[in-house]
Amino acid sequence: MTGLFSKIFATSAAIALTIPPALAESASQLTDINGSLGSDAEYQLQQRGFAHVSTNKNSMGYVYSYWWDEGDDDCVQVEVYDGRVMTINDASDQDCGHHKGGNTAAAVGVVAGAAILGALLSHKSNHHDDGNHYSSRDDEQYYDRGFTDGLHSAAYHNYDRSDAYSSGYSAGVRQRNANLSHHHGHGGYDRAAVYKDLTDARAAGGMSQLERRGFRQVDNFASGNTRYLIQWRPESRQCVQVTIADGHFYDLRDIGQHPKCR
Repeated sequence: MTGLFSKIFATSAAIALTIPPALAESASQLTDINGSLGSDAEYQLQQRGFAHVSTNKNSMGYVYSYWWDEGDDDCVQVEVYDGRVMTINDASDQDCGHHKGGNTAAAVGVVAGAAILGALLSHKSNHHDDGNHYSSRDDEQYYDRGFTDGLHSAAYHNYDRSDAYSSGYSAGVRQRNANLSHHHGHGGYDRAAVYKDLTDARAAGGMSQLERRGFRQVDNFASGNTRYLIQWRPESRQCVQVTIADGHFYDLRDIGQHPKCR
């Protein structure tokens, strides 16, 4: 019986080795994944030969992930909002950390520089306003330097007088704010109150929620059909301006200080 089992196992293994892996597809062949839950889309992409490379989230709540197929040299970008796939697009090789063209010596130089100075082209195509990288390698480097400075709160230092650096810096600041959206901007040991979840809430219900969370109204004023409330929470020193329009909380933001927030 043992010998028979060994033969069956060996035969099965040999058959498995002869079955070619599933070929990965370009974005145009992955449209059936649109609308899927993020976890289901991840499984489908892996089944089709893609491996996850990186993910970033912007301040609007959109999540962009990049997937690479080694066999086909194919990179795709998956855009997710509210837990579901919105679009799948072809992305550049550099979005997945791969670069075409150039000689071997140049490639080695880039890798060596990246190891010492940090990863080259750390930004992705979705960080650009038009969703595309620059065709100029120099502009891409200026943009990436600006992006890195903005992302890490470094001083604006555009010594090349480059528009690409300026655009990259703005994109880096936006990404930093998105990465820190969980942070309330206050240090220390006291827990800060959550309030951003009340955006779009009905004004009456939102006011009750703010009161339950420790806020008290210290000022209010109107401009046309829009009302502005100043809410103060002494325990965490949060001074929140609430904008009300059409009977709903249109915007809530911590303004840091106000003459009556004390």
